[in-house]
Amino acid sequence: MTSDDAIRSLVISYKLLGTREWFVIHHTDCGMETFTNETMRNLLANSLEPAEFDGKNWRDTGKGPGSRAGEYMEFLTISNLEQSVIDDVERIRSHPLVPGYITIYGFIYDVKSGRLIEVPEANRIGRATI
Repeated sequence: MTSDDAIRSLVISYKLLGTREWFVIHHTDCGMETFTNETMRNLLANSLEPAEFDGKNWRDTGKGPGSRAGEYMEFLTISNLEQSVIDDVERIRSHPLVPGYITIYGFIYDVKSGRLIEVPEANRIGRATI
């Protein structure tokens, strides 16, 4: 999920440096796909020590105390890589500080092959509108 910080940086890039094309690139084998907000919240509630991943699940390795302070935090997890690119391009495109003549592209970087994979729906949404 594109954060307000990312959009702020894009707006600065356009306004002060004149960039006119932006690229949203996510990557395969992303760690943000290995957990959910609820998983992270539960891990933090149990312990603030590092957790371990067994290839399927995360588990706490340390002892408490934990904290419920992460209960309402969004950890910007990814459940569908292609959809996350589409959602990010859509959020950027619809932001009131983003001019319609900026083109926004969406791709997935395959970490094994080194290739960029186009996300056609993201590129359709990201086309310049004026």
